[in-house]
Amino acid sequence: MEHKAGFVSILGNPNVGKSTLMNRLVGERLSIITAKSQTTRHRVKGIVNEEDYQIVFSDTPGVVKPSYKMQEYMLDFSRSALGDADIVIYVTDVVETFDKNADFIERVKNAGVPVLLVMNKIDLTTAEKLDALFDTWRGILPDAEIFPVSATENFNVNNLFKRVVELLPVGEPYFAKDELTDMPARFFVSEMIREKILLHYDKEIPYSVEVVVEEFKEEERRVNILAVIHVERESQKGIIIGHQGGALKRVGTEARVDIEAFLDKKVFLTLRVKVLKDWRDKENELRNFGYKQL
Repeated sequence: MEHKAGFVSILGNPNVGKSTLMNRLVGERLSIITAKSQTTRHRVKGIVNEEDYQIVFSDTPGVVKPSYKMQEYMLDFSRSALGDADIVIYVTDVVETFDKNADFIERVKNAGVPVLLVMNKIDLTTAEKLDALFDTWRGILPDAEIFPVSATENFNVNNLFKRVVELLPVGEPYFAKDELTDMPARFFVSEMIREKILLHYDKEIPYSVEVVVEEFKEEERRVNILAVIHVERESQKGIIIGHQGGALKRVGTEARVDIEAFLDKKVFLTLRVKVLKDWRDKENELRNFGYKQL
């Protein structure tokens, strides 16, 4: 029996449901999901293993025109995912405009690999409008196969998955067959904390935050975790902490529930807040946070 293996990159603009789709395809909750744009900042790999194939899915940051260094590096993650893909899943939805990032779509068009265009959130439109969108995207990506999908309702995701399996090239596994992702547990812990910040804070606060797990000590019955929430301004530190520490306590309490479910162990979580001025535009800090390779 021939074995198949390949990299499948999930690309698209912010807020089109890429992370929800990724989690559906992998069958695990690897990417955090909120309604805010730029929720995904890194390239997150999810690995699906069966006896005769291995699929390495990559969720990527939403494609945006960079306005500071962190966004430049986020765009680099998407470009690298496009460059090494065996199959591209380009995600749009029924409400986004077509003129966003036309240069990146041109790269997708010329990628030289199969492109599956996922038209997400079809439960939010009519059949007539959907037909018009089909015609528009056939003109933009004429060689792509189009899949109407509702990732939140899990509609037609299985057919998309089956097509990915059919298109996989013959090859040996890239990762051990028992691996689910190439990211360490610390990464997912920091993402779960950041997700709560995205959910509970408004305006610029969530985008000015980076979470770093500084201590991760596993004991027999629990895991002791110290995580530092970095912000760019002293005023932001006060907002994150909240009156008498109430806001920070809520983040910690909700994050701990998710982390315990993920690690399948009791967790003692300590959160601290530090000011790291203008970190989103400082190359050294971004490298330390994993946005730029050494």
